[in-house]
Amino acid sequence: MIWLCFRLLLSFTSVISDQNIDSSHIRVFPGKDQSVAGVFQVSDLNDLNQPQYSYNASDARSLCLSLGVNIASKAQVQEALTRGLETCRFGWIDEHLAVVPRVKALPICGKNNTGLVEWRVDVTRKLDVFCFNESDAAKQLKDAITDSPSDRTDFSGQTQFYSSRAASSSPTSHSTSSSILSSSSSTPTIDNEAEPAPFVGGSQSSAGAKAILITSTCGLFLIALTILAFIKLRRSRAVSSDIKQAEEYIQTVEWTSEEKTEKTEEAAQEDERMEDERIEDERMEDERIEVEENGL
Repeated sequence: MIWLCFRLLLSFTSVISDQNIDSSHIRVFPGKDQSVAGVFQVSDLNDLNQPQYSYNASDARSLCLSLGVNIASKAQVQEALTRGLETCRFGWIDEHLAVVPRVKALPICGKNNTGLVEWRVDVTRKLDVFCFNESDAAKQLKDAITDSPSDRTDFSGQTQFYSSRAASSSPTSHSTSSSILSSSSSTPTIDNEAEPAPFVGGSQSSAGAKAILITSTCGLFLIALTILAFIKLRRSRAVSSDIKQAEEYIQTVEWTSEEKTEKTEEAAQEDERMEDERIEDERMEDERIEVEENGL
């Protein structure tokens, strides 16, 4: 439990230290207030305002925390996929896997596969990140109860954008494309409709409060452990003291008993000595009387 508190403290310390992240250099898909089941993808932008793979597995988790949300799990991205989320860039998830959600097959996206395409790659490899906003997911779930299926957002336009982009121009080359794309040596850029990520920065203010809450909770827990240990130590000392006092009392009783026994033996010996002296005196008195009578 102490180890868990230490890990939480480290995590939220990183949140506080990363709250000043420059959101103008990151971009999210879908755009503002359009996450799918709470899931959105974060990409880093270069000097030409083009997305580039920039986050390893550790950076990915810290980035989501700095935005006031958590890194998405495989199940959460899978749920977003079933609701229409589709991208063409690999991103890290909580299980240290790189995934890309695909609704339609496209040669330059996810090796022409559909579904949640996984890529087991070294955790130092730089990719994008899938983050999860729990409040967005709860809101969309609530809206889904009242909205009709026709109201759901269609993200298939991103695939059409990638197709037309691949046909009309040569996409930007990336170091990871040779191992993840089957028919192209380049990685397409993110949808132009994706917007910068300042909107998730609004939850940064709650990160500090969460850090303080977790820190306070762990501090109180450690204090409670210290108090319990102190009470246990005092009880242990009290028990030891009681045992010692009991032993001293037993020794005192034994010593008193021995002393009384010795005194009783001494008194008996004294009585016996006095009785012997009395008998001797009587014998001598008898002899004296006998002598006097004979002399007469």
